[in-house]
Amino acid sequence: MQRRTILSMTTAAVLALGLSPANAATVAEGDTLADTQTFSYRLLDQFPTLDPQLNEETAGSHVLRQIMEGLMIQEANGDLRPGVATGFEASEGNTVYTFTLRDDAKWSNGDPVVAQDFVNAWRRAADPATASPYAWYVELTQMKNAKEIVAGEMEPSELGVEAVDDHTLKVTLNQPVPYFPAMTSYATLMPIHMPTVEKYGSDWTSPENYVGNGAYKLSELALNEYFKLVKNPEYWDAENVIIDEVTGLIINDVNQALTRYESGEYDMLEPLPAGTFPRLKEERPDEAKSVPRLCSYYYAVNQREDAKPELKDPRVRRALSLAVDRDIIVDQILQGGQKPGYYFSHNATAGFEAPDIDYANWTQAERDEKAKELIEEAGVENLDLKLIYNTDENHKKIATVLSQMWKQKLGVDVTLSNMEWSTYLDVRRGGNFDLARVAWCGDYNEASTFLDILTTDQEQNDGKWSNEEYDKVIAASKTSENPAAEYKKAEEILSEDMGIIPIYHYANTFLLNPAIKGFPMENVENNWYVKDFYRVAD
Repeated sequence: MQRRTILSMTTAAVLALGLSPANAATVAEGDTLADTQTFSYRLLDQFPTLDPQLNEETAGSHVLRQIMEGLMIQEANGDLRPGVATGFEASEGNTVYTFTLRDDAKWSNGDPVVAQDFVNAWRRAADPATASPYAWYVELTQMKNAKEIVAGEMEPSELGVEAVDDHTLKVTLNQPVPYFPAMTSYATLMPIHMPTVEKYGSDWTSPENYVGNGAYKLSELALNEYFKLVKNPEYWDAENVIIDEVTGLIINDVNQALTRYESGEYDMLEPLPAGTFPRLKEERPDEAKSVPRLCSYYYAVNQREDAKPELKDPRVRRALSLAVDRDIIVDQILQGGQKPGYYFSHNATAGFEAPDIDYANWTQAERDEKAKELIEEAGVENLDLKLIYNTDENHKKIATVLSQMWKQKLGVDVTLSNMEWSTYLDVRRGGNFDLARVAWCGDYNEASTFLDILTTDQEQNDGKWSNEEYDKVIAASKTSENPAAEYKKAEEILSEDMGIIPIYHYANTFLLNPAIKGFPMENVENNWYVKDFYRVAD
């Protein structure tokens, strides 16, 4: 079965590890450690929350990966390795998973991490009272009764997860999900210290109250400025954690961010300003990096009841997509190894078979000609659209170029509206747009992580595109012996109806101080753990 092969080596490796520890940083032979062990990096936006069950975006996930630890985590190449769990067993046709938890895992306040902490967290994520933007993720795992709980039809206590004892967690699924262990590495399924949450309520994520179980503790947090983490002495593998302190700086202006990196203010800058990678690679060959990144950049098209009627016409949506010259975006604006996007799933997704998208093989002149024909067929004149994006120079450049393409080729006027991250998320969720910049990064390395979010009832489907045939194909993939075939069909339906406008597939372009060792260059999900890093002496 296709799904089995995706994680076959990963699962086997984890099972083979048994109770072996998953050590943190390993210093390479010949490396001399610096006297001061710190790591610092730049963030584009302030993460809205450090509550794992409320987090929904990448910046927060990066921090949560340092201060919280799930059942499983990842190796440098993306394979699974033990986190709080030392291993797991799958039974009853991959519908029951039994995880064995290590007996030396502790919370930062010294309390033991036990199986019930995961039960509490997962129930909390599914509970409508929590209002988790990632409740759908719990449903996606196919845990027993998750769908009914998320819908408010059953109590969270009925979720298919139980603490057999303090160090044994049993999970029951509705149907086989061979990649379920990989899903446990994501923030939504990280444990929670419920006494802290109950004591402090929404203030539990403040530095003075935060109780985590990761390699680091939250020490300081200044909104829209910086945060600081310090090594957690209670972490089960603390003796192998080398970096003592982590600092994140929030810098919205990408050009200012580059200037401050070049002055030596911090160790890592991602992403790079659009178009700068070729120059930086030449000037800083040991620092400039470009690696595949499991994210797709696209524009959501508003399909809600009150959306503009023109956008509900698939001919108009298709025309807008055809008029996008993706080669200009990736080759002239970004210049960092990104690939043109003609379908949704990232081309580097494990086991993914690319669909045959007709217009992907056309010349841009042919696409433009067809786009004009479709607009004329639809009888569209004087179309004005509002395009929203979060504040970032790269997003601005892309939006500006695309608005010019649509104006020149189709006569469509586009008003650009940028806003800071939290506001942008609220506006996008509320549907106050015609077009919205969106990027989706895989929560695990399998095509369903992309395609599931565009089903009709999916909360992350901000444009509210709905296609009955698409929904049926995605539903069929859940029990298919070869889901790659369903994924391919789903991409073809999505392209024909143009539910979204795909723009490009990410490459991760960044600058990294050569003194920092242990960064996982082969992890396409860009899941990094500072506990694996160390700083070498100059």
